[in-house]
Amino acid sequence: MRISVAADELTGVAQPLIEELRVRGHEPILHGAYVDDERPDWAWASESAARDVAEGRADQAIVACWTGTGASIAANKVPGIRAALCNDAKTAEGARRWNDANVLALSLRRTGLAELQEILEAWFTEEASEDAQDVENIDHLNEIEAVGQLKPAQPKPARQKAPHERAPAGQPRASRRRVKRGTKPKSR
Repeated sequence: MRISVAADELTGVAQPLIEELRVRGHEPILHGAYVDDERPDWAWASESAARDVAEGRADQAIVACWTGTGASIAANKVPGIRAALCNDAKTAEGARRWNDANVLALSLRRTGLAELQEILEAWFTEEASEDAQDVENIDHLNEIEAVGQLKPAQPKPARQKAPHERAPAGQPRASRRRVKRGTKPKSR
């Protein structure tokens, strides 16, 4: 399987991750701090890896930064991506099964080598659920994404005053001029 991989720095499990993927028979496509000709910052690196998945150059991606949060957020901005930040094998298993996640986000700070191996095992072993409710949820995510791409949000109509906010008939409305505290309003 072609796995696009991005990290913003080569610390923690960033280096062992590539070897773990190769041992499992995957072909890593490297981005960010792994290569010299790309911007390594988490937003750019994670976007590159996610675009590989969205555009068919990779089957899945793994993105990583210090907490994993930024990498996950950046990847999820790419249409068609469902990135999940997974700090343990059970979360990775659930992300693949129930969320059909196609990008794994990792924390370089929290993830140790043993955890990495367990997370990868769960991630690559688990299949997306075919349960009708799970499929319906993924379909709905696609609908949400499609609506967001087709048209911008429509402005809300101006709020109408409730009857209790309106001045009684025949009485003048209170002045809406703002007056600084501690000063007297100017006379008209």
